[in-house]
Amino acid sequence: MTQYHSKPVNDKGMVDWTSDEDAIWRDLITRQLEVVETRACSEYLHGLDLLNLPVERVPQLFEINTILERETGWQVVPVPALINFDRFFTLLENKQFPVATFLRSREEFDYLQEPDFFHEIFGHCAMLTNPAFAQFTQNYGQLGKDATPQERVYLARLYWFTVEFGLVKEADQLKIYGGGILSSPGETLYALESDTPQRASFDTHTVLRTPYRIDIMQPIYFVLDDIQQLYQLSKMDLMEYTRRAMQAGLLPPLFEPKESINVG
Repeated sequence: MTQYHSKPVNDKGMVDWTSDEDAIWRDLITRQLEVVETRACSEYLHGLDLLNLPVERVPQLFEINTILERETGWQVVPVPALINFDRFFTLLENKQFPVATFLRSREEFDYLQEPDFFHEIFGHCAMLTNPAFAQFTQNYGQLGKDATPQERVYLARLYWFTVEFGLVKEADQLKIYGGGILSSPGETLYALESDTPQRASFDTHTVLRTPYRIDIMQPIYFVLDDIQQLYQLSKMDLMEYTRRAMQAGLLPPLFEPKESINVG
């Protein structure tokens, strides 16, 4: 259960952010802009330039939507802190990206399990200006809307290891395009520079079978050859891959079960 609640959008289509929230946004974005400058992929950095996010205040949804609509036809839409899977997939299918209109507290400044406004806007919206990424995300929504609950569990891994925690080759370097990494200063450094995690070439069958946990640094990242590979993925029969992955079963997790941690 979340301690956060989305703020309402007023009749002018705006969220009434407080001066304290403006200050939190300023500190978050100032810190993270410096970290991603040399580590994010070129498509993300281009999208960030297009968005031209304000630094001294929290941006408004209509400011983001003006750019997304022009570039790829997408929109961000305000949602409660938590929404169900049916609504999530339906929104994506309709080129609408759900954004919870709350900002993390100072007490959880460095790490937050729940996707807040900074995570959604700074982490994801820049990539939604990219046609290949946008097409993949829409197709993912179409697949998920019609999937069974068990199929959705497997499909969640595809989203996790691409949209949230994906890496991509760029010339002879690894870069980041996943919003879960790009909104976290710690994981931005860890994903590229730590010797701890594995970095594997993207393989759809393996990705669908790889367990993950949301509350730890990722033990493995999957690397695309280029962002256009996402567009190619969107044209594949991903449900057939999902059925094969379900038949094969999960791979052994690369982390301890949550309940075993700090026991004994």
